[in-house]
Amino acid sequence: MLEVAILAITIALALAYAYANGMNDAANAVATAISTRALTPAAAVLMAGVLNAAGALSGTAVAKTIGKGIIDPELMTQYAVASAIAASVIWVIIATRLGFPVSVSHSLIAGVVGAGTAVAGFSELNTAVVVKVLLALALSPLLGFIGGFLLMIAIYWALRRRAPSSVNAVGSKLQILSAAFLSYSHGRNDGQNAMGIIALSWAVYYSQDLSIDFWMIIVSALAIGLGTAIGGWRVIRTLGMRVTRLEPISGFAANFTAASVIEAASSIGLPVSTTHTSTSTILGVGATRRFSAVRWGVTRSILLAWLVTYPFCLVLGWVLAKTLTAIT
Repeated sequence: MLEVAILAITIALALAYAYANGMNDAANAVATAISTRALTPAAAVLMAGVLNAAGALSGTAVAKTIGKGIIDPELMTQYAVASAIAASVIWVIIATRLGFPVSVSHSLIAGVVGAGTAVAGFSELNTAVVVKVLLALALSPLLGFIGGFLLMIAIYWALRRRAPSSVNAVGSKLQILSAAFLSYSHGRNDGQNAMGIIALSWAVYYSQDLSIDFWMIIVSALAIGLGTAIGGWRVIRTLGMRVTRLEPISGFAANFTAASVIEAASSIGLPVSTTHTSTSTILGVGATRRFSAVRWGVTRSILLAWLVTYPFCLVLGWVLAKTLTAIT
């Protein structure tokens, strides 16, 4: 009976994680479109929810990396899975309350590493997969910054003879398309994280091979959409309004670059951070005007939150797994 309760709690925590994902990461996809008034908040949230679900339905490669790429499911316990997701949820909620757009992907991976090594030992950690995931997570912001900077320069050159009003009119339409693209990309990558945890807990409980069932996809997508609709405004304000001033055309450049980087990672099953990628593209786009156009004080706070994510979630996941194992 206790094992059934732990399974139910783990699934509930995974859905809470997906909800927190919607509050934090999924909000990034529409932050620039709202801040430049290309979309109303209601229309942006609706579009983000629908396209996140569509992206989540499009594949399971990232979910499988989360579910069985880091630690062999046969070596995991229900307590470890619950601890990993709990550590991530606790951190994302704290960061979101502070308005910091942290990475739920980073927090979950750190939680899985911490909880997994607590019950299976460090020797059982699939270091090759972890290194590959960490490289993808580290490189995506760099690629986002460079890509956003270069694309914005190219757009300025291509539209240099156009009147500003004409550029903004075109930019508003392009930004809606790019926000839709980024929402879909987020669902295809970050939206699969909760699925991976649900599938892992299911496989551990039933002692079976890990598989991603359709109901796991649906409930995860619904939770993400609900989180964006209810709690995403804090992060939308930070990214869309406080990092740098955006125009519709620069919002398009930021969204399109971020979505392209995320799509490339999703195609090879690597989880990357929509938050890191979106923030870096906004920084890259803003830097084309002048580096002083970026509010680096806000940016430093965001970077600090990113750096704290790894040790906080890893240690918390390890402590929770050890504690639950000891008392049961």
